[in-house]
Amino acid sequence: MRKLLVLMSVLAMGGILLAQQPPAGAGGRGAGRGGPPVSALEETGFKAIFDGKTLDGWDCNPAFVKVVDGAIVGETTRDHQPPQNEFCIYRASQPGDFELKLQYKLTGASSGNSGIQYRSVEMPEVAKWVLKGYQFDIDSTQVYTGQLYEERGRGFLALRGMVSYIPNGAKVGSIASTGDSDQLKGLVKLNDWNDVHIIARQNTLIHILNGHVMSVTVDDDTANRKMNGLIGLQIHKTSNDMKIEARNIRLKTF
Repeated sequence: MRKLLVLMSVLAMGGILLAQQPPAGAGGRGAGRGGPPVSALEETGFKAIFDGKTLDGWDCNPAFVKVVDGAIVGETTRDHQPPQNEFCIYRASQPGDFELKLQYKLTGASSGNSGIQYRSVEMPEVAKWVLKGYQFDIDSTQVYTGQLYEERGRGFLALRGMVSYIPNGAKVGSIASTGDSDQLKGLVKLNDWNDVHIIARQNTLIHILNGHVMSVTVDDDTANRKMNGLIGLQIHKTSNDMKIEARNIRLKTF
């Protein structure tokens, strides 16, 4: 019960509507209470961490990453691939409790894959620009988009539509749902800009896409979880052409 109360508190802090009040005069429970519906929160406290013109503050492989038309663009081709998954890394901070908002567009091959990395650490023993940590997963066929994946770590931590809980020293399990995975999949815009909102509060991680909660994770695995770290945009090794673009990147820390 304590975990669920904490989770509900975190969701409320993130401005997520947990229950919609029925309109005045509507039948059923709560009828006759009146009052306006809860409106969306105005965005406050966010700071742009990408100026739309340069990669100042970011560290990326110039062979695959550049700035084009106000967006960070990571692009691979069938004949030009990184040796492993790489990341365009934001170096200016390693936030713990934060909210991150951005827009992304993934185009190219059906095998396209990318992600937004956070609370991550570098792995120079593998190669430069390699990160390990939490990831808002993105793919071109929408099998994984919106889920929580841990790159080079514990793997799938919350599938799309899942509220997951990770006990200390034990395997992840589902405790609730944010909706049907296929229905949530239908909210992803293909070959177009999508709005991402990541909320990280202590050990609770919330993934929001186009205004809808895709997944929630409560991570009590103290040996493996990370409470702060780097942010990065994934340049995924594939076998085909692929382009990931990100713009309007802004961060609010606590």
